[in-house]
Amino acid sequence: MKRAMWAAFVCVGLSGVVALTGVAQADVVPASVVQAFRPARQADLKVRTTTDTTTVTTNVTTAVTTNVTTTVTKDQVNRWMTELSNWGRWGKTDQIGTLNLITADKRRQALTLVRDGLSVSLAHTIDKEKAADNPRPLGQEMTLDAGGHAMDLYSIWYHGSIITHIDALCHYSFEGKIFNGFERSAIAPGPGCPSNGIENHKNGIMTRGIIVDLPRMRNVAYLEPGTPVYPSDLEAWEKYAGIKIGSGDALFLRTGRWARRTEKGPWNVAANSAGFHASVMPWLKQRDVALLGNDAVNDVQPSGVEGSPRPIHQLAIVALGLPLIDVMDLEAAAETAARLKRWEFLLTAAAVPVLGGTGFPLNPIATF
Repeated sequence: MKRAMWAAFVCVGLSGVVALTGVAQADVVPASVVQAFRPARQADLKVRTTTDTTTVTTNVTTAVTTNVTTTVTKDQVNRWMTELSNWGRWGKTDQIGTLNLITADKRRQALTLVRDGLSVSLAHTIDKEKAADNPRPLGQEMTLDAGGHAMDLYSIWYHGSIITHIDALCHYSFEGKIFNGFERSAIAPGPGCPSNGIENHKNGIMTRGIIVDLPRMRNVAYLEPGTPVYPSDLEAWEKYAGIKIGSGDALFLRTGRWARRTEKGPWNVAANSAGFHASVMPWLKQRDVALLGNDAVNDVQPSGVEGSPRPIHQLAIVALGLPLIDVMDLEAAAETAARLKRWEFLLTAAAVPVLGGTGFPLNPIATF
């Protein structure tokens, strides 16, 4: 069944609103999104396979394909908004999305990963100086009173590319809706997000964390800005590290952004950075990843999807209900993991529960 639909891409809390064009939706999964699947599940999928001269539709029972393109279009992204949707999966009132995948059993299993008791922060220490990747630095107003107390007032624009933060599920919208079908129009100055606000993460996150360190696998210091990461890269890392990404995991991609910054100086990461290509989203849905992050803005920039500047954000937050952690600093944790030869760890994180917040700065902790 096909129907016409109009897409709207909105960053709640950001100043820009970008309108997308009308597209048609169909129950067809392009082969480009299936290329990295393996038969962890068998499903009868319709796959659009592109050859040199023709496009054909076939039925498959295993999600293994070869010689398929990694090109993703805006139309495909819009179709995935329905095909990959988790709306209603945990009930009509759910407001935590894929964090539901972090079950009590998953938490207990994650606790067994602590062997050395060594904890490492996954957050970047906040810079206060204006730079190409920090156009709106943190403001700190100090107060020193006669009683000998020192206090400060912070002004923080954290939805950027310099402060480690988590995005709440009201941060992005599509066709006037946020995750699980709540109305974007209900969001307003003052009360903020009446649904899907960051206060819903109040109980914190405790699960297995996994670092994907592609620069190390490729024997380079960092990935160059604009380098896309595909499902095949994630599977290559699994073989390299001897690990399997699964349900309830937190998956963190190290691109080496901070190593490059140290070597070459700041640059506009929001416009030009290595990151996930849109084609990873069906793979992440199939693996039931609970939390996604990297050391830049998660989306490869430019996205490579004409008319869709941040498809990872749109699909993850709105369709899957998959919270994102942007601007992580994975350098120390990656070095620790390499030394210990263990790329999995206990992840703990908790945002301050601001009522109706679109996210909050975060200090995730990896404990090995």
